[in-house]
Amino acid sequence: MSSTAVGERSGTARVLGLIVLILGVVFIVAGGVTWGAVASNLAAEKITVSDDATAFQGELVDTPWEAWVQADIINTHALAETDGQTYAELDREDPARQTVMTASFLRASLFTSVVAFGVALLVFGVGVTFVLVGWALRKLGTVARVAPMAAAPATAPPAGSTV
Repeated sequence: MSSTAVGERSGTARVLGLIVLILGVVFIVAGGVTWGAVASNLAAEKITVSDDATAFQGELVDTPWEAWVQADIINTHALAETDGQTYAELDREDPARQTVMTASFLRASLFTSVVAFGVALLVFGVGVTFVLVGWALRKLGTVARVAPMAAAPATAPPAGSTV
């Protein structure tokens, strides 16, 4: 059985590709806007990375890396204040307990922004993937489909030939 190209196009693949592509663009925009919103709101807090941090000393905290480093140095300072004891390990009457509690809240807020940056990056990446898949589906939908042709009827071999 042989085949031939027919002029039919797959409208379903093209429509699905367009939908996936549009969703991809929406995800890319949403991821970018979220990243920008988290960065600008974090910057509005005017937190600067401590001078004794492992990196980004003196920088305004507006990226996930700076937020992570600042959260880490806050923990270092809190543990130094309490000789290595965490909030839960301190006596209820210990005057350092309030400082350690505040440090814990600050760290949690900074780590929340790190997670928000991660989600924004994930959404952006999913958007890029959707755009690529949508583009591929639309491309597949424009390729001519191959339809089988009817085989020629079998004829008897000429007299005296061996098959």
